Parts: sequence; structure tokens; C-alpha cells
Amino acid sequence: MRTVEEHQAAVAALLAPLGEEEVPLAAAHGRVLARDVAASVPLPGFDNSAMDGYAARSAELTGLPVRLPVADDVPAGRTDVVPLAPGTVQRIMTGALLPPGADVVVPVELTDAATDVVEIRDAPAAGTHLRHAGEDIGAGTVALTAGSPLGAAQLGLAAAVGVRTLWVRRRPRVLVLSTGSELVEPGDPLLPGQVYESNSLLLCAAVQDAGGTARRLHFVPDDVDQFLTTVRSELADADLLVTSGGVSAGAYEVVKDAFRTLGTVEFGKVAMQPGGPQGAGTVDGVPVVTLPGNPVSSFVSFEVFVRPALRRALGHASPDRLRAPATLTAPLRSPAGRRQFLRGRYDAGQVSQVGGPGSHLVAHLARANCLVVVPEDVTELPAGAAVDVVLIEGALQ
Repeated sequence: MRTVEEHQAAVAALLAPLGEEEVPLAAAHGRVLARDVAASVPLPGFDNSAMDGYAARSAELTGLPVRLPVADDVPAGRTDVVPLAPGTVQRIMTGALLPPGADVVVPVELTDAATDVVEIRDAPAAGTHLRHAGEDIGAGTVALTAGSPLGAAQLGLAAAVGVRTLWVRRRPRVLVLSTGSELVEPGDPLLPGQVYESNSLLLCAAVQDAGGTARRLHFVPDDVDQFLTTVRSELADADLLVTSGGVSAGAYEVVKDAFRTLGTVEFGKVAMQPGGPQGAGTVDGVPVVTLPGNPVSSFVSFEVFVRPALRRALGHASPDRLRAPATLTAPLRSPAGRRQFLRGRYDAGQVSQVGGPGSHLVAHLARANCLVVVPEDVTELPAGAAVDVVLIEGALQ
């Protein structure tokens, strides 16, 4: 029986780093940066005002209140700003270029807001309400490092330093296939013994959340020849095939039966619950990861094995989910020799178990926002015990 870490390493070894492509800034959201980006300009690019008010010399703001003539207006975007003449102020807007000679901005709220001769009733210290050139980032400094996921803030920074395109990792193309003659398309009539197929939708969403593109294959009945024919006809453009179901120890395990004939996929047990039966290997040179069929087992297995492997192939600097310490609100039990991944609800440093350990309890999974990790050598924990939780996304509030 493999440990969790051994199977994680086996799955990760299947996926090579993905290639790079250059995309416009507007198309880079959600991608992973492949090359460092240096700032071609400093931020801010020039000394400017942090407030609407009056640019002044602090040495002239004594014996308050004082009245000083307003020599000029400086709106944001003006480029021909003149030096501040002694004994005067300039009315200035937020973000506008600071006039040479000024060392403070007096907020308009501390004045009578006049436009000819302004009365300044109070004044801050020298250097107040100024933004200095380069205080955020200097020219030539690395603004974004390779491996960074590109969200709103990262794209805003790239634009602010003048970038038009970014080099990103190509998205992995993942085929997703659920097997089982009992599966029916959601919404179609159900006969006794049939269930609606949900795993492929769950896994496609999980692939997209990890940064890949996913394509569902049509249902394949529990027939080895038909399964292999369907799979091999679809692999040409895929970086990874993920299957769910058909990998347990019973009869009619079509995924295991089919891939064993090829001799390139290894099946076995992993010391975890849920998600014990697993498989990994290649088919026609394409990486394959086979997951168990129960929906919770399939989801947890994807989270533990496939998601981090995809994110490493994408070049993520931090491929793993965020973890947090938590205290249990109630006692729990766990089987000896298995690493347990329980569904939980994490809030303000405390975690409560959501539902039981059953791998069919998908409604409870949908209400969880974390996985509670119980080590292999722990069989029970009391309320108040410290545990490690893996924070997952997409849970119902």
C-alpha cells in the first residue's frame, strides 16, 4: 500500500512543465506567469499629491491661520507644472505632479477652499500627504515573479509598469471521463439502479479551478473494448486523462481491466480515506490518473493528487492549497493506518465536521469549506484538539 506522499510523487512525475505562450494583458487573467516582469518605470513615476488641497512650503505655514495667494492650479495630468514661488501656494488635486519647492500638501478641509487667496487654518508637518517617486517600486525592479498567479492586482501592476503582453504557461488540456453503465445524464428519467452522473462535471470544474481546460468524454459503458476504443481516439490533443470509477477490487471494473491489458497504468491502494483505490500511468504516452467513483472519493483524490500536479506543471510557485491550524468543536474518530480527509467547516480558527466519513455524502461535501486532515497514527481526537485543515473553495455559505 502506498503512502499519500508516494502516490503524490507518482502523479506529479507524469506531468512535465507546460510550455510558454505570450498573451495580451487583457487575456492573462487567471493564468500563471512564466517569466519575471521588471518595472520599466518607477511607481509612482513622479512626486505627487495624495490629497486634494494646496501645495505649500511648510516653513511658511507658521502663526496659523495664514492667508497666502493661490498662484496656480495643478490638476492631475498636467505636465507643465511651474516651481512654487515663495510666499504662495498652488491648488493641487490628488495624483497631480508636485510643484518643485513644495514639501507639504494642506488638505482642502483645513482651509476655506478659496481659489485666489486661501486661508489655511491648520497645517500638517513637512512631508505629509506626498507620494514620492519610486516609493512603491523602483525602475528595473522585478514587479512580478515567474510562478505568480495573475489576478486583478497582478494585472493592475503589470499595466501600471507599462506592460502590454505577458509570457504565461500554456493551460493543461485535460480529458475527463466517468465510467459506469448505471450512469444517466442529469435530468433524464432514472430506472431502478441508475444514478445521475455528477463526477465529470465536478472534475471538469476542479480542473478549471486548478488552471486547466477540461473536456468531458461521453459516457462509456462497462465494456473493455469500447472503453479503450473511445479513450484512445480522444487522446491526441490531451495533456492528461482523468477517469473516475472502475478502479476498485470487484468485478466490472472497466478502467482497471482495460488499462491492465496495456501494462502502462499501475493500480493499487493508498493509505487514505476516502479515496483508497488509485491508479496512475500513461496510455499512448499521455499521462493518466484514475480516481475512485464515489463522488467524495473522487473530489478528495483530485484535491490530494491531481490539483497539485497540474499546478506544478503550470509553474505555480505555491502549488498546494492553503492550510491552517484549527481546533475541533467536537470529538472525532478515524481508522488506524489511514490518513483521513474529513469534510469540515472552518471559521475563526475552529472547525466542525460536516456529515460523516461516507464517500457518497456529496451534499455534505458541498457544504464544506475545508478538509480536516487526521494523520494515519491517530484514531480519535477530543473536542478542542489541534488539527490541520486544507482550505478548499466553492463551498455553500
